[in-house]
This record gives sequence, structure tokens and C-alpha cells, in this order.
Amino acid sequence: MEKENIVELKNISVAFDGEQVLDGLNLEIRDQEFITLLGPSGCGKTTTLRLIAGFLEPDRGDVFFEGKKINGVPAYKRQVNTIFQRYALFPHLNVYENIAFGLRVKKRPESEIKEKVAEMLKLVNLTGLDKRHIDTLSGGQQQRVAIARAIANHPKVLLLDEPLAALDLKLRKDMQKELKKIQRQLGITFIFVTHDQEEALTMSDRVVVMDGGKIQQVGTPQDIYNEPKNAFVADFIGESNIVDGCMIQDFDVEFSGARFECLDKGFAPNEQVDVVVRPEDVDIVAPEKGMLTGMVTSVAFLGVHYEIIVDIGGFKWMIQTTDEHFVGNQVGLFIEPDAIHIMKKSQYSGLYGDYSSYSEEIDHLSDPEPEEERR
Repeated sequence: MEKENIVELKNISVAFDGEQVLDGLNLEIRDQEFITLLGPSGCGKTTTLRLIAGFLEPDRGDVFFEGKKINGVPAYKRQVNTIFQRYALFPHLNVYENIAFGLRVKKRPESEIKEKVAEMLKLVNLTGLDKRHIDTLSGGQQQRVAIARAIANHPKVLLLDEPLAALDLKLRKDMQKELKKIQRQLGITFIFVTHDQEEALTMSDRVVVMDGGKIQQVGTPQDIYNEPKNAFVADFIGESNIVDGCMIQDFDVEFSGARFECLDKGFAPNEQVDVVVRPEDVDIVAPEKGMLTGMVTSVAFLGVHYEIIVDIGGFKWMIQTTDEHFVGNQVGLFIEPDAIHIMKKSQYSGLYGDYSSYSEEIDHLSDPEPEEERR
């Protein structure tokens, strides 16, 4: 059974210094779900979080919590807690007192505080570290303290603003699993902000892809990956070859100088479209067996697979394969009908999906964002 909405944003607009940061945003967030706001710097995801937290009021539109309008309700009166990229722990207090802080503010009895802190320490795997000072903890341990402090009061919604960005890759992956486990155990709604698409895909029940102050698509990780709505979403979620195409008729598309059978329908005859083919869905075959043919221009070994760039008529395709190929080889590409996804043309058409300038070295998508860029 589908859960009821706990947070609703209706027709939200926010501008800073005349610059539109959120533009007519509508979003429903269900009770007990793990939802991720995903997008590049300046797309409006952190501003959305701040609106829900009560740190910011919309210029236009309404914020609802459990069906009640909460515009103007101050942050401390909302059943919401926030974990920031910088954990904002109290350095003069030990682990126990950091976790107990919110409970003391609410004047809970000492016996209840003791019991609750012990429960939280167990939940975040820090039992026995209650007397430790914050500056003696590793980054991952500090992160766990911040989580424990935020959930000790059992808020109905936990907002997480890039909380894993400062951790190294292995620790970040461990914490992704940990956060998901905690969310399931507590049954609290988690609203998570990140610009790391892998993080969004692995943790979320639903993903909200944002750009330019607007929601581009909302869906399950599988929906967003397999059925992207436009070229921005297709490019932002994983690698994508995005080429210009023409829908001849239902189930029949032409691109890169060849005709292909596909599973899409409902487009006008001969409508110009964007065609997405994921790199892992293409088979490299002998040139004479290929639906398309081209030359290998680059090969990178990534451990699990090779990332191979193939030039087809001046457009560079990326293929991911476990088979080794060499620069200069002529190859064929074989593409099954279910590997082809058709999208309507949009403002993003022609901006993404060609790997002419591709280089692993410049792919810094997982780096923490500078604070001043994050909105």
C-alpha cells in the first residue's frame, strides 16, 4: 500500500538577488521513504532542503507537512532535523553529550536520556565510545555521531545535505549502506541531497533529478536510469550515447545513417527525437556483422571492464565491454531493440552524449562541491 505524503511543496519559487533559484517547483514526499534530490551545483536542491527545514521561506508557493501548511513556522518548531556536510558537532562536548544535546534542550529526564543515547550509540555502531572527545574521532565516526544526534529526538523527517561528501570512497560506500539500514530500522523519512549519481541510485526509493531550479524527472532509480525523460537526465544518470534520430513510425527509428527496430511508440511519423543507448548495452562485433561500423579511438581499462571510444561518422560512442579491443581497429556495433530508448527533443538536445572530449581525468563529479556553489 502506498504511503501518504508527509511533505508537499506546491508552486514554490525562490530568487536570490534577482536570480531564479527555484521556479514553480512541485514535489510530494511520502512518509518513510528515502528520497534523493540530485543535480549539479546551483540546481536548487539545497534551497529545496532549506525550505523544508524552515531556514528559508519561499517567495511564492506553499510548504505542507502532514497536510498542514507550515509557511512561517520556525525551524525549531518543525518535526525535522538536518545533517550538514560539515557535521557541526560541539567540540567541547564528548560523544555522549553531543548525542544527548537535543534531548536536554527538550528537558527529557536523565534516565530517558541515558537509555536513548545508549540506543543511538548501538544503532550507529559507536557503543563504548561515549566518553571520547569529538576531535579524537575519525571523519566516519564523527559522521555517525552527527546521525545519532539528529535522530535521538526521533524527528519525522531527516534532511541530509551532502553528508558523505567529505569521506573517502570506501568509507562513503560503507556509510551509504549504513544510512539505508538506519532509515529502514527507524521508519523515518530521509530527504538526501547529493550531486553524486551513484549515491542517488544505490540508496534511494525515489530520485528527484533537478536542473535550473526545475524538476526534470522523479522516479525510482530504475525508472530514471532506464527511461530518462530528456538528454540532461540521461547524461547525468550514468554514461549515455545520445544521438539525433528520426522516428519513422512506431517501433522504427533511424539514427547514425541506419534504421533500427525499437520498443518505443506514440511519436509523430518522422518526428525528430533524441536516441539514448547506454554504453553497456552495445555489443562490439566484426565490422561485417555490425549495424553500425567505426574505428576505435581510445581504450581505457577500468578493472571490471574496458571503456572503448568508437568514432562513427565523426560522432564518438562509448562502449563498455569485458572484451579487449585496440586503438585503430575497425569494429561493428550491434544494438538490440530493447537497448534503444527514444526521448522527445528538449532544451538539452545536442548538448550531451558525444564522447569527443571524454577524459577520465576531468571527470570530477564525485568531488565535494564548494560551499558557495551549493544552492
